[in-house]
Amino acid sequence: MAPIGTLYTVPAQWKGKAIRAIAALGGLEVAAPGSYEHYVDNKKPEFLAKFPHGKIPPSRVPMASSSSSRPPSPSTAANANLLGSSKEDAALVEQWVHLVETEVDIYTDLVRGITSGVIPYNKPTHTAFLERQTRALKTINQHLASNTFLVGERVTLADLWVAVLFQKAVGLTVDAAARKNLPNLVRHLETVANQPKVKDIYGEIVYAEKAVQFVPPAKEKAPKAEKAPAAPKPKAPKPKDDEEEEPDVPAEPKAKNPLDDLPKSTLNLEDWKRAYSNKETRGADGAIEWFYANNDPTGYSVWRVDFKYNEELTQTFMSANQITGFFNRLEASRKYIFGSVGVLGESNNSIITGTFILRGQDAEPVVNVAPDWESYSYTKLDLTKDEDKAFFEGALAWDLEVDGKKWVDGKNLK
Repeated sequence: MAPIGTLYTVPAQWKGKAIRAIAALGGLEVAAPGSYEHYVDNKKPEFLAKFPHGKIPPSRVPMASSSSSRPPSPSTAANANLLGSSKEDAALVEQWVHLVETEVDIYTDLVRGITSGVIPYNKPTHTAFLERQTRALKTINQHLASNTFLVGERVTLADLWVAVLFQKAVGLTVDAAARKNLPNLVRHLETVANQPKVKDIYGEIVYAEKAVQFVPPAKEKAPKAEKAPAAPKPKAPKPKDDEEEEPDVPAEPKAKNPLDDLPKSTLNLEDWKRAYSNKETRGADGAIEWFYANNDPTGYSVWRVDFKYNEELTQTFMSANQITGFFNRLEASRKYIFGSVGVLGESNNSIITGTFILRGQDAEPVVNVAPDWESYSYTKLDLTKDEDKAFFEGALAWDLEVDGKKWVDGKNLK
């Protein structure tokens, strides 16, 4: 069979593998360029004249974009029935491809960048990248719990694309511990990668035991200078009993949190946290009544917190895990905050909302320690208003209902 065209890629490029697999299942052959050196040939004028973005894999075949690495267009995929059997199937194929690219593969690359030093390292950011990737992987894994393939009853372009990008991830970010929670995705990867026509293209699946981690660069030690024989030093006078010797270099003063300069409050937040943990939430002697009896509206404020991007939420348990991640990233402000936040609704139709009790009258100085704090909106509650009071009590008691959506799971920051 004569090649239908030339595909510019390199063996290590994952999306190039997917395009070659699509061509193979379509019964087509694509040729590699006679000689191609990445970062050299793709910067030459003749290459840029054909492919202005200078990216690979562009191709001179009717199957891929000339300026990006998106999947092949319908011409080749349809040749092998890789777009499903209907327009609805084709739309679902595009949906899965979009999800794995924007919510899985991008975070594989970002984690590799932040752990290698290409991106300045920040632990909360690293954690957030992994949480976003895990959220998407769990969505795909759950779908595959009752489906052999992503769309229909046979391999489609979506399966080839998801498998190749998951194969990339399991060698970098999705380690053995993470894979225990993704058995259906692992099964799917091995099923797709072992299809006879594409097995050689996918090659061996390399599973990382531990995900890539950031290793701080070692500090170079200056060579020790040879010491000249020291002249005997005269003995310093012994300090008096009421004097202390000062260190040669004064210790750097610890940065003070401006919240510590606020006037002393009559509310002890730790006492409130213990009351909330040990008492029934509602009732005459409950935690809510304890709070009202001990609240200091001048020293503390009460807020409603809402996730801004509820349309992105899928499974409710994943949304609850997202709250846990947010609370973990608020650790530096734990002494100034109490939170009760939950997931309301049902899978694919839910919201994240709840309440915070914060030191001071402004939310930002307390919550801005979390890198993703701006993903939430903060509205101050007035507990003299019945509506605000009802919301506050519902969030504390985990029986809050908003727009017909009932509380299904919750987390506390104590």
